[in-house]
Amino acid sequence: MSDLKLVVFDMDGTLMDSQEFILMGMARGIEAAGHAKLTDGEILSIVGLSFSAAVAALMPGLDRIENQRVVDIIQQTFFDMRAELGGEVNTPLYPGAREALERLHKIDEILMGVATGKARRGLDHAYKAHDIEHFFITSQTADHHPSKPHPSMLHQALSETGAEAGRAVMVGDTEFDMEMGRAAGFSTIGVSWGYHPVSRLGAADVIIDDFAELGAALSEIWGG
Repeated sequence: MSDLKLVVFDMDGTLMDSQEFILMGMARGIEAAGHAKLTDGEILSIVGLSFSAAVAALMPGLDRIENQRVVDIIQQTFFDMRAELGGEVNTPLYPGAREALERLHKIDEILMGVATGKARRGLDHAYKAHDIEHFFITSQTADHHPSKPHPSMLHQALSETGAEAGRAVMVGDTEFDMEMGRAAGFSTIGVSWGYHPVSRLGAADVIIDDFAELGAALSEIWGG
């Protein structure tokens, strides 16, 4: 058995507080597409899904062609907002996130990765804005995989790192992260500060309320 351990993080709602940016982008995009306004709660309920899956969940009556039209408009809206507002530059990391990444990065047998509902372009913006790309050995995005909770992103992360699923942990804030982790054979850590209430994180092995608790949670999962 390999000594390598893998910790894969979700981005929005887990490492980075992008709630305002997501709500604004989705609301503007849906309005531009000519569809009825949605509540903040409805929008936050689909954070973590790919745009196509998110639109299908929010507006299940759309046919494939209309779904794609709305997705294209929303994607363009986020692109325009990055140019207008700076995008991820103005979406802060959660308190303690950088320190937690730095601590894990110093441990030779622990590798880290990201599995996000963002497109690669959005993840690149986040990496550049916060100078965190160097922490991660593998980065999986929604434009190269089926939407969460399909385990494709985590399977690819295992392939790229050589880690084994039994030594891997998915850290996220949504039920989609927890379900994806379970489907890939990962252990799961849910965070309470994200976009889904703790009541939706039932598949989590451990739930933490602060990044300071991450090390202890990983030790619990890995048996010390």
